[in-house]
Amino acid sequence: MAEAISLAKELNDMRALAIALWHAGILAHFERNPAEVERLASDLSELSTRLNFEPFLQRAAALRGWARSASGNTAEGISWIEDAIGDYRATASILDMPFLLALKAEALHLADRTVESLEAIREADALVERFENRYWSAELHRLSGVFLATASAEETQIEASFLRSHQNRKAAKVGFAAETRGIQLCRIPSPKSERVVRVSLKLHRAPISAICFVIVCACGQCKAGATTISVLWS
Repeated sequence: MAEAISLAKELNDMRALAIALWHAGILAHFERNPAEVERLASDLSELSTRLNFEPFLQRAAALRGWARSASGNTAEGISWIEDAIGDYRATASILDMPFLLALKAEALHLADRTVESLEAIREADALVERFENRYWSAELHRLSGVFLATASAEETQIEASFLRSHQNRKAAKVGFAAETRGIQLCRIPSPKSERVVRVSLKLHRAPISAICFVIVCACGQCKAGATTISVLWS
């Protein structure tokens, strides 16, 4: 992404630069790097304000809201994201709404408002079904499983969410594979304790991508007190 940003600047292609900054921000979010998300979102916001790239302005605000939430300022972060979503709706854009709602859901979860985070996921899933924009569907189901586990829901519900996430990834022919029998599924800081979910999948390999199960935890950057959901393949 750094090369894409550099090339867009070299070519003086500001639209390409906005797109590159946006996707770099998404990747930094997957890496759970709020400082980098904040930096990239700030650059995208400045560029979008200067050149009147309205939809990117709202996207940048949502990323900054997530970064603030992940840094511990959940009240400010949620407010930023909710304002960004409201402004994004006003542009009549729909493409990235599921992702923005997923950011909201994560921020609410960080604030220990898990019931509301599940409501945000359901709203995003309804948009996916309505507009058949399924590029974010697998991640929505993954987050749903995480939040249900934190809320001590029935394990059948949790398992169903993770299975739907896997099925969506498989249907989208996502990615490469890792040889493993135990995978840490995610880390989202939470006052809740660790919970292990057992999922019966007749698999020897688990699909992984930038938005897949392993990428968040495998980096070894889990913080003390983080919620870790482990899937034990059987």
